[in-house]
Amino acid sequence: MPRTIWSGAISFGLVTVPIHVVSATEDRSIHFHRVHLEDMARVRTRKVCELEDREVSSDEIGKGYEISRDNVVPISDEELRDLPLPTAKAIEITAFMPWEAIDPIRIGDGYYLAPDGQVAAKPYKLLRQALERSSRVAVARYAWSGRERLGLLRVRGEAIVLHAMRWPDEIRDPSSLLPPPVELSEEEIEGALALMDTMARDDLDSPEFRDTYTEAVAELIEAKREHREPPAAPELAAESGQLVDLMAALQQSVSKAKESRGEDAGQADVHEMPKKRAAKKQPTKKTAAKKTARKPKKSA
Repeated sequence: MPRTIWSGAISFGLVTVPIHVVSATEDRSIHFHRVHLEDMARVRTRKVCELEDREVSSDEIGKGYEISRDNVVPISDEELRDLPLPTAKAIEITAFMPWEAIDPIRIGDGYYLAPDGQVAAKPYKLLRQALERSSRVAVARYAWSGRERLGLLRVRGEAIVLHAMRWPDEIRDPSSLLPPPVELSEEEIEGALALMDTMARDDLDSPEFRDTYTEAVAELIEAKREHREPPAAPELAAESGQLVDLMAALQQSVSKAKESRGEDAGQADVHEMPKKRAAKKQPTKKTAAKKTARKPKKSA
């Protein structure tokens, strides 16, 4: 059972749903310790007071806001917890909207909301079924870790999921990162669509969607434990530095995608890649038969 991150309630109009919040995801990556390479002993981080030049315990450490170099205001966890906000102890639903109206760049980590006891079972199910039947998501406000946040509630199976969301002013404007204007031919667009069709999937359950980096790190650790050479890294093809023919690259990509799925690269099961049209030959201009007459020399 995952540990509870936060306990409170969902506020849905006058309906209150007591809930526990648990993380919806797990970190499966491999973590390392910092060690002293000479003797492989652990290297620890010590918390030292700058004025007293001594290590301090966790009981002596708190939060402080620096107004100026010589003026720091202490803020306790209790003061943050008791802020006069309705969202301090509840996830307050403020609106309902279509899922398609939410820009995915604003969506963060996901958390399962578990009903807290029998009294929460009926209002929890009511909210879940109402969300499911309406085909909408709920937008909510809540306060965790010293700040108020925006959240999104949606249905996943029989559970309600809360996604942390970023405020509008936390999203950077990408206009300065956009490429210069370019022209694309209809053939190039159709070629990209053909590649997308070849790479289309119905779900993410395929073995190709796995963490190959973690697998490689695990193999490296196992090889070193057994005192053998780890697998050699594959050689990358050297870049030519020349401009790539976009249509040729698309055609090659479609063939490779089909080969990876065990399909005949020579046959298109969706639609053929558009063939590059040969450029029409321009009629050569006939050279003028008459030569330009020389100007007569001026008499002396």
